[in-house]
Amino acid sequence: MKRLIIFISVALATTAMLSGQSSDTKRGWNLGALPTITFDTDLGFQYGALINLFNYGEGDIFPDYYQSLYFEVSRFTKGSGINRFMFDSDHLIPGVRYTVDLSYLTDRAYDFYGFNGYEAVYNRKWEDDSSEDYRSRMFYRHDRTYFRFKNDFEGSLYGKGLKWNAGFNIQRFTTGLVDIDRLNEGREVSDQLPAHEEVPGLFQLYNEWGVIPDDEFGGGWVNTVKAGLTFDTRDNRANPMSGVWSEAGIELSAGLFGSSNSFSKLYMTHRQYFTIIENDLSFAYRVGYQTTLTGSTPFYYQTQLIVSQLRGATSEGLGGARSIRGVLRNRVVGDGFLYGNLELRYKAIRFNFINQSFYIGLNGFADFGMVTTRIDYDIPDMPDNDASLFFNPGGEKMRYSLGSGLRIVMNKNFIIAADLGKAINDQDGNIGFYMGLNYLF
Repeated sequence: MKRLIIFISVALATTAMLSGQSSDTKRGWNLGALPTITFDTDLGFQYGALINLFNYGEGDIFPDYYQSLYFEVSRFTKGSGINRFMFDSDHLIPGVRYTVDLSYLTDRAYDFYGFNGYEAVYNRKWEDDSSEDYRSRMFYRHDRTYFRFKNDFEGSLYGKGLKWNAGFNIQRFTTGLVDIDRLNEGREVSDQLPAHEEVPGLFQLYNEWGVIPDDEFGGGWVNTVKAGLTFDTRDNRANPMSGVWSEAGIELSAGLFGSSNSFSKLYMTHRQYFTIIENDLSFAYRVGYQTTLTGSTPFYYQTQLIVSQLRGATSEGLGGARSIRGVLRNRVVGDGFLYGNLELRYKAIRFNFINQSFYIGLNGFADFGMVTTRIDYDIPDMPDNDASLFFNPGGEKMRYSLGSGLRIVMNKNFIIAADLGKAINDQDGNIGFYMGLNYLF
């Protein structure tokens, strides 16, 4: 598949309610904004902006903040888009950190590569329109919209490190076939995508084969409650140089809450940070595990990484910007999975600009992950040669990616991120480039 992606990102930093203060200490409200323009051959132009506001009060807790407000609105001209608001504060409710996220995400070409990692065969030529084996650039895609109202709470249990965490989510997933007619608008006939009747995509085939049941095919509600424990000794939220951040909990979805399916999941994540050169160089790693404990998790929720607090517009994979960089998004989908990341983080250059403090960070990373509990289904009855084009029973194993990244950080909290990751196995894709906000963990 040929795809042209152009990233033009301009970082704008302004300050509100600041007067005559140094760049070392911040007071009042501080603002960072990032407009981004991208172009995708199939989805069209993306346009929009994000804004992140931090309230430092009198500056007595800087670089921590009293409140953070985040707004993002962006669109692709052919229908995909992000609409997101997030509020984060540990001062609104005394003794409790409260984070709320209200989002509506539309994705007209959401990645779908099947279930259980390498047990699902990926054929790059089928989506490469320059190949003799080409089927469709949308062969491994489907349409998805996602409404999310996420509320997370955290409070102290013992000392400064041990905390409780809890939350409730209201989520609606709507899934279906890619709107081929919409994506073909304005294209030359020779470059148009084939109709589903001519070339069915993998998502459509999985439904026809019964791997995705009819009652899940169109999506559904996933309303959940969760509770767990957190142990947090980080010296800084945005980019810790030392400390531990671990969490474990159980999330429950039930018909009583209005969910389409009843199930429970266990999630555990351990992160640790080490200073190698004071103030400049650190090593960080993350290991996570997630699995279904009871019930039946619908396919559209198996991509979600459960965490105590979101670090970006999405938390899903495995594969892609938030988990295994360089591996195709959602390449690793199972009923249980393990993943991890190793990072060296270097603050290479520090400078002041428009009365703000900045640093440029460089990072090198290695990511890994695999399915530990497979999604159970029957391989459809078809000639052996045909089945082997789609299914490789028992083929799952650990996958790896390597890469490097760049960070532009204003006032230690507003972080523009760019990562380039390379998958080791060509069954996982090739190279992924990601732009967004924050360190991965």
